[in-house]
Amino acid sequence: MINFLKNIKEKRNKAGFLMVEVIVAISIITASVLSAMAVAQKAVSISRQSVHSAQAAFLLEEGSENARISRDNAWANVASINTTETIGIFTRTVVASSVLRNVTTGAIGSGVSDANTKLITVTVSWKEGATTLSKTLPFYLVNIF
Repeated sequence: MINFLKNIKEKRNKAGFLMVEVIVAISIITASVLSAMAVAQKAVSISRQSVHSAQAAFLLEEGSENARISRDNAWANVASINTTETIGIFTRTVVASSVLRNVTTGAIGSGVSDANTKLITVTVSWKEGATTLSKTLPFYLVNIF
């Protein structure tokens, strides 16, 4: 009878230990799956940001080309550049500003207004979640015609 009770007690201990092993294994598998899902979500988010950044770079280049085309058509067109347009999730702004040039040295930044040079600033902005991101491309445009 004592051996019988001893065998039952050993079987219960083994069954209890097996249950603990199963719970630990399930916990490890669950933590691994949740970690993998978090990494995948972050990878998708970074990929989307990368695509948006590349699209913004193309829109910056297109805005600068539009300003050059305006200059090639007529220099008077450049003076009136001040546009804002929405393209999908992006907002592109192109602004022409006057440039001051030193008459003696030709350096830009101080002196008198140079009618044949404009500072063009192209800015593309977009929302990425709760954050607004933007890229800016400033360049000088000179009346070469």
